[in-house]
Amino acid sequence: MGLITPVSRGVPETKASIMNGVRGIGPVTLFPVPRGRSLPVGEIHGSFEMDGLPRTHQFALIAAEEAMADSSDAPDAIVIGGTTGGMALTEEHLKRGDTSRELFKYHATGSVAEYLAARLKCRGPVITVSTACSSGTAALKVALEMLREGRARNILVGGADSLCRLTYYGFNALQLIDPAGARPLDVDRRGMTVSEGAGMLLLEGKDKVPDNAIAEILGAGLSCDAYHPSSPDPEGTGALAAMRAAIKDGCISASEIDYVNLHGTGTIDNDLSEARALDRLFVEDKPLLSSIKGAFGHSLAAAGAIEAVISAMSISDNFVPGNTGCKTPDPELRLNPVIEPMESDIQTVLSSSFGFGGNNASVVIGKPKKEGAAISSQGPSHLTIVGCACITGAGKTRMTEKAFSEGRSCKGILPDREVSKDLSPKTVRRIKRLSRLALSLAIAAHKDSGESDDPNSLFFGTGWGPLSNTYDFLTKLYESGEHFTSPTDFIGSVHNAPAGLLAIRFRARGSNITTTGGDYSFEQSLMTASLLTKERDDLILVVGADESHEILSGLFDDSVSGDQTPSDGGGAICLRRADTPSGLRLLPTFFEYSKGNPSIILSLIDSLGGPAKIKSKYGALLAGIPGSLRERGRDQLSQFLEGSGFGGPVIDYRRLTGEFASASAVAAVLAVCFAREGKIPEGLCGKKSSSLNGKGILIIGLGKFVTAVEVIT
Repeated sequence: MGLITPVSRGVPETKASIMNGVRGIGPVTLFPVPRGRSLPVGEIHGSFEMDGLPRTHQFALIAAEEAMADSSDAPDAIVIGGTTGGMALTEEHLKRGDTSRELFKYHATGSVAEYLAARLKCRGPVITVSTACSSGTAALKVALEMLREGRARNILVGGADSLCRLTYYGFNALQLIDPAGARPLDVDRRGMTVSEGAGMLLLEGKDKVPDNAIAEILGAGLSCDAYHPSSPDPEGTGALAAMRAAIKDGCISASEIDYVNLHGTGTIDNDLSEARALDRLFVEDKPLLSSIKGAFGHSLAAAGAIEAVISAMSISDNFVPGNTGCKTPDPELRLNPVIEPMESDIQTVLSSSFGFGGNNASVVIGKPKKEGAAISSQGPSHLTIVGCACITGAGKTRMTEKAFSEGRSCKGILPDREVSKDLSPKTVRRIKRLSRLALSLAIAAHKDSGESDDPNSLFFGTGWGPLSNTYDFLTKLYESGEHFTSPTDFIGSVHNAPAGLLAIRFRARGSNITTTGGDYSFEQSLMTASLLTKERDDLILVVGADESHEILSGLFDDSVSGDQTPSDGGGAICLRRADTPSGLRLLPTFFEYSKGNPSIILSLIDSLGGPAKIKSKYGALLAGIPGSLRERGRDQLSQFLEGSGFGGPVIDYRRLTGEFASASAVAAVLAVCFAREGKIPEGLCGKKSSSLNGKGILIIGLGKFVTAVEVIT
């Protein structure tokens, strides 16, 4: 495990700080604030050696190196929860009017995980979960399922976030900051304290518990309130569902929980919602419970990971942290928190995190059992495709398919009025372009499915998140001398804001995960969907979308800056996990990091079953090569064609879709359309149409990562 927080740096030091009642909350010094506007924060002080690298990345590396200190091998995979990425540095450059793209190379939320992968020489899947304040705990659930399915032997998982103007002023605009510092569960609490930090855990999946095991992740659960973009369900129904799911997943009962590490932000509504959930979970006596956010502050995506580390410490070192900041517990909450840190024999801990968009995540951590749970050797199962939709500059699904089939460009930006045709005027007034794209795609895909029931689980992939909301928030802030900004833009600026709106639209209360990793975000969302949806007959919706922004897109995305035609759009696919395979099926089959991985194409070919299997299984290949990585991508494609002997149609789809991060979501939808028709159209073959002869279509992503998704019958 590894930690860096406002109270200490390192796991041993953290325990000492907790037992000594250290409170890491004070005035903000990272950026100037107007006179009279200073609010307490959880800021990490001290010198950092890596100039030019955002604080989030530095925190993540410090915690990761501590977690990996006793491991001689690189992790097989990395799963990180994040919300801010390089935002703190981006804000400085935007305020000064800097326009050099090199300055923004670490802006992306997903760049934190990629940076760790490069430093730690990880060649496997690299996934970034961005579900606001539940990100770190949700990342644990994703990693747990990867281990259970045998997709990795060991995984570095955690969360990292740094303070920045967006979160500091954003939560203040919502009037959610306590000027006295967070006082979770206190009768006089007035809000939260925004903080920063990182927590990392190295997880191993083994049949037998290793000698150096600290604790065991017994189970984890996810849910969505489907209630409001930023406020929790007042009855705590979603929070309760996540807690119950984690307990069930861990094969234990609520009565076996010895300590509850609360989300406990200190806001009036959040604490009340969580308390009501706990009141329903523990019908008799409640276990020991406390929140550490009165001492640590709320480090957003990092909070759940930090609290998972501290929960594991409570088990290994037999102690319970105190509920710093609480002097008189609010009687309405019916909770009796541990006020001062204490020693206690802790066998099992329940730790929960809740975030914007109604995202809830809980994890159950216990003392390592004598025998671990068996690791599954079964490969991932297919998901049956029941509906799909896409949007490009050429129009919605039918128009895009027609233009693409004729080999015509689909580049451009579909006007908002066309995107929003199926949305109510009230909805359109409240949201900006990315959310409009996501809602329109989801509604169209669900309509195409012909299903009468609504999707229960939602997965959203976006490379850059809601750029319009972010830009408008910061512009208003700077124009007012950092006095005023828009709370609506702040709520809409989080990457998972569109997914939260989808949940409300469809009343979807199951898993709700947003992933972000540049050009490979949609592939990450497909992978998490295949990992997290276990129930048969559940309707699942996977959406990938990105918006074009006239200023930010070119600064952040090198591929966009190299194309003269600004483009955006995305795709959505409705899926079911059926008992027996039928119809078209979809499966993400490969995801590896190409840096320092010279045999990556050989690995891809092997994972697909070798040359003979590839030629017999796939009738066409859709290749995604981002513009900024075209030379590397072409080389990788040539290696694949030579090594596999594949001789069918090869379509370089981004030449037609344009450059935007979620172009692979459009490619997936087009692959479904072609597979339904059983042929690749003439305009894409340079001759008469090519029959698939019952074979499937392979979609590969190339460049920084190499990915593969198959659409087969």
